[in-house]
Amino acid sequence: MLKYVTAPYKSTVLTSRGDSTRSSAVGWYSRQPLLMAGLGAATISCSAVFVAESGASAVSTAFYRTALALPVLIVLAVIEQRRHGQRPLAQRLRAVLAGLFLAVDLILWAHAIADVGAGVATVLGNLQVLFVAGLAWVLWKERPGKAFAFALPVVMLGVVLVSGLLEKSTASPHPLAGIFFGVGTSIAYAGYLLILRRSSSTSVHVAGPVADATAGSAVAAFAFGLVFGGLGLHPLWPSIGWLTALALLSQTAGWLFIASSLPRLPAAVSSLMLLLQPAASLALAAVILRQQPTLLQILGAVLTCGGALAASLSSTRTAREAAAVSADDELTKAA
Repeated sequence: MLKYVTAPYKSTVLTSRGDSTRSSAVGWYSRQPLLMAGLGAATISCSAVFVAESGASAVSTAFYRTALALPVLIVLAVIEQRRHGQRPLAQRLRAVLAGLFLAVDLILWAHAIADVGAGVATVLGNLQVLFVAGLAWVLWKERPGKAFAFALPVVMLGVVLVSGLLEKSTASPHPLAGIFFGVGTSIAYAGYLLILRRSSSTSVHVAGPVADATAGSAVAAFAFGLVFGGLGLHPLWPSIGWLTALALLSQTAGWLFIASSLPRLPAAVSSLMLLLQPAASLALAAVILRQQPTLLQILGAVLTCGGALAASLSSTRTAREAAAVSADDELTKAA
């Protein structure tokens, strides 16, 4: 598995220390990205609830989600820069480009929810795992492992069940437009994940890439609003409160967790972990919005979480074992 993973993953898993703690360090570093990805997916799962409660337009939601997160992210990025130094301009520009894809993703996702409902939009938006795995294989030779191939159909079935697509009460006012927006969401989301991952692949910075991407997204959302309309610059309470919560939890905390894991996991695995979001959203909707899940949705949540975790644990365990063997070989050669 490790031979298909990019160099940044190797440099994170393999430590340069040759003492007796090397094995435990390898294990800790290889598990941490998986934990961060899971925490990130759980944190951004509250996005749909915040969007629904805010009642803001698609463009307004995308703009305020990113603009309100910027002050906190900039402070964190400055602190990080003082500790680790400045990032190359090329990396920063890649992160800004990733933000443009994020703006498109957020706007199209809101439109998909309006046209086909949150359930179907969730399914269509989470097709990003297919695009991420395919593009990472073509562009960077990150061939998905067997665990990913076995888990993908299980996880996608779980996402379909979670969405409520198989329930009789799902009626879509504009199905064709919703499908178009939903597939567009997946493509934009995949572009955002891959470019953000690439922009931080050789850097220890986490807040910096997220801040640059968020700034790019805020500017792009503002431009979309000026050109196509729909941007409300004076949201009232409680709308601005929900948008602030969306910015601080989803855009700030959630994506800091995710960004810390992206360079340290294979693209397909990190993308698969993000499919935990629909299952977590189901639980939050039940608690906050009093939307009780059906038995099929609960089954879907189990399949989604179980499949994603099983594939991710299998992949990182294989990479950890290969990393340990490689480290032993290096120590033997050095001796």
